[in-house]
Amino acid sequence: MATMSMNKVIHRAFRRDLDRFVAALGSFPAGDHERAAGLGRAWDNFEDQLTHHHTGEHEIAWPALRRLGVSDDLLAQLDAEHDVMAGALGDALTTMTRLRTSASADDAAAAKAAFEQLRTVTITHLDHEESEVEDVYLSNVDSPVVKEMGKQFAKVSPARGGRFFAWLLDGATPEEKAAATSDIPAPVLAVISGVFGRGYRKDIAPVWRS
Repeated sequence: MATMSMNKVIHRAFRRDLDRFVAALGSFPAGDHERAAGLGRAWDNFEDQLTHHHTGEHEIAWPALRRLGVSDDLLAQLDAEHDVMAGALGDALTTMTRLRTSASADDAAAAKAAFEQLRTVTITHLDHEESEVEDVYLSNVDSPVVKEMGKQFAKVSPARGGRFFAWLLDGATPEEKAAATSDIPAPVLAVISGVFGRGYRKDIAPVWRS
C-alpha cells in the first residue's frame, strides 16, 4: 500500500517553495536585480502550480471525493480555505511585482511578510485537508474512482507535465519521489521531465541553489 498520496507529495512541494521564498527574501541583497528577477520567475511557477492544483481539485478531486463519501460540508470548508489563500496569494503577487522592479530592501521585507502570511494560511489549509482526505485517497488507491481521477489529472500538455514533475521532484525526499513516480514508467518520466522539464531546471531550480 502506498504510504503517501500524490496529493500529499504536491502539498509538500508547496511547503518547500514557501520555505524557500521566506528564506530567500529574508537574505535578499538590496539592489540585486538579477536575484529579484530569479525570484520573480520562481514566483510565476509557484503561482501557476498552486492555481492549477486548486482548479484541478474543484473540477476533478472534489467530485471524486464526493463519490467516495466525503461530505459537501467538508468540501465547502476546504473551498473557503482556498478563498483565504487566494487573498494571501494576491498580496504576495503585489509585493513580488514591486520587488521585481525595484530590488529594494523595503520591497524584499514587504514580500517576506506577505510570504510568511501566505505560508501560514496555506499550511493551515494543507494540514486540514490532509487530516481529512489523505486516508480516503490511500484506502481507495485501487478503486475505479481514484484511478479515473488520476487519469483526469494526467490530461495535460507535455510542456506542463514536464515542468510539473521537474518542480515536484526538485528537493523531494526518496519517499516523496517514490510516491510521485510509482505509476509512471521510468522511460516516460525520463522523457517528460528530461525534455519538457528543461525550462524549470534552467530558469528556476538555480534560484534555490543560490
